[in-house]
Amino acid sequence: MIRFLVIFLAGALLAPSAAQSNPDYPSKPVRIIVNVAPGGGVDTATRIIADKLRARLGQPFVVENRPGAGGNIGAEVVFQSEGDGYALLASSPTPLAINGWLYKKLNFDPAGFEPVALMSRIPNVLVVRPDFPAKSVQEFVAVAKANAGKFNFGSQGIGTASHLTGELFMTLTGTKLLHVPYKGNTSGVLTDVVAGHVDLSFIQFSAVHELQQSGKLRVLAVATDKRIEALPDVPTMAEAGYPDIVSETWNAISAPPRTPGPIILKLNAAINEALQEADVLARLRELQVLVGGGDARPRRGSSSRSSERSGAK
Repeated sequence: MIRFLVIFLAGALLAPSAAQSNPDYPSKPVRIIVNVAPGGGVDTATRIIADKLRARLGQPFVVENRPGAGGNIGAEVVFQSEGDGYALLASSPTPLAINGWLYKKLNFDPAGFEPVALMSRIPNVLVVRPDFPAKSVQEFVAVAKANAGKFNFGSQGIGTASHLTGELFMTLTGTKLLHVPYKGNTSGVLTDVVAGHVDLSFIQFSAVHELQQSGKLRVLAVATDKRIEALPDVPTMAEAGYPDIVSETWNAISAPPRTPGPIILKLNAAINEALQEADVLARLRELQVLVGGGDARPRRGSSSRSSERSGAK
């Protein structure tokens, strides 16, 4: 499932743009609902892009945080809004690719959203509090097995990539850790890891880079196919003996069902152009994330607005 998250948007973000953009859009401020708390990777990437959209399209793109319920609250707000391009969702894979498997009932249909643009991709890493009694994955597994259920790991919430990576880790290593979910609050997780209230986390490297550099926490491994440039001395999970622990997340913009195709294409083009601006590339590199991008492919029937909504689970 973790590998699936990386490519979830790929099929919808490959086709060349074929429709003409709507010249009248936007004619008023646009809300971008971020379904997690401020300070994390989704929030940061969204604010960078929102500033560029404001400059390119001539209207404010207002970022509004709606965390909670594993990202479902913000997703529901956008799903139930008019499909007119004035309410957009900024999210990780959680509400679009995971929550449909975890919740018996959702007040939105994850498959009903229109993919607009991929903003960034982020490798996940295993981080531990600075005084944790292990300095490698192998040592960690040995210590965890000898203290089954004693150590806890924090995640950004039930069903998030950080939670599922932890579950995958336990399954493949035979360890038992206590899950401590936070409500989409990346900074809260890391604050408690640094303070020693939480032992470890499987979380985006972009959020831990500065803390790692200052020695406030320790990165034991990266969950990518190869080592990352900023951590040349930190091994991958594969090098540590667990090649199937590969976890990378993404941050993307989506629109409600039935959003007009020309609006999706106009937003997609503007975001792709923004992602190639020198200052944006520099900022994303500084944040230790990979640049997104890709052309949008609106679904059939999305070229005209309708208040009709596909049935939610």
